[in-house]
Amino acid sequence: MAFQWPVSELDCERLLLHWRWLCPQKFTLIDRNAFGDLFLRDEEGSVFWLDVANGSLSKIADSESRFRTASKGADKLEEWFAASDTQDAAERGLNAGQSSCIGFSIPLVFAESASGNNAYIADIYDHLGFLGDLHKQIATMPDGTKAEFIIK
Repeated sequence: MAFQWPVSELDCERLLLHWRWLCPQKFTLIDRNAFGDLFLRDEEGSVFWLDVANGSLSKIADSESRFRTASKGADKLEEWFAASDTQDAAERGLNAGQSSCIGFSIPLVFAESASGNNAYIADIYDHLGFLGDLHKQIATMPDGTKAEFIIK
């Protein structure tokens, strides 16, 4: 099973629109995973991982070639591309497409997601927009804070 998707048809600026509070610099989209995480190259050539479930941006390689080499290893396939989770989802009929990803009815950042969370196929732009806005709102809250969200 392949764990990388073509990204040339995706609009990086649109994907990052609600994440600019976390990643204001100019990026080029070079890869993504089934769950909507993005792998981005900055103008200096470094590669960053936008983990949309946790709302974090991490530098993971000094160059795209180093990222590509590292991403072939079993440990990085699991860490960055959630290989076993992607395989499990596919076995349940959840297959991300070029402009879709696997989302969860309760975002994974919430403790409540651990019980009875329903995965579904989401439009990648809508999914990243929602999660970017959500993470911006909770970014300054300490872990374990009780929050109430009203979705209109």
